[in-house]
Amino acid sequence: MTNHDLQNLIELAFSTAERAYTPYSNYKVGATLRTPDGTVFSGCNVENAAYPACICAERTALVKAVSEGHQQFDVIVVATRNGGSPCGMCRQMLYEFSPTMRVVCVDEQRNIVIDSTLDKLLPHGFNSLG
Repeated sequence: MTNHDLQNLIELAFSTAERAYTPYSNYKVGATLRTPDGTVFSGCNVENAAYPACICAERTALVKAVSEGHQQFDVIVVATRNGGSPCGMCRQMLYEFSPTMRVVCVDEQRNIVIDSTLDKLLPHGFNSLG
């Protein structure tokens, strides 16, 4: 992935975060998820008064991608005001499909706060392969 490609994913994640529905936390998150063939899916977080019904940006992007027939991913970019990382539930759902994908978390100044792989963020994870 070129630096230009990464910058495009970062900007798309931030523009998607602007569409987030966050009346309770006011913590907007945007995510861009890329397949090995370069197809990109974006998602934002959507909150609900019944908190368990909330969905994170990472899972929104993942569900969109899977519903369109994609099940392999090479990178996800997560954009927040402070560079927060994916929650445990998001890590597990992403791990189901691509345990070694790159995870890049950026803050509102576009600084990369985390640049790692999913298997390092979720050590000893499990999926359908065992």
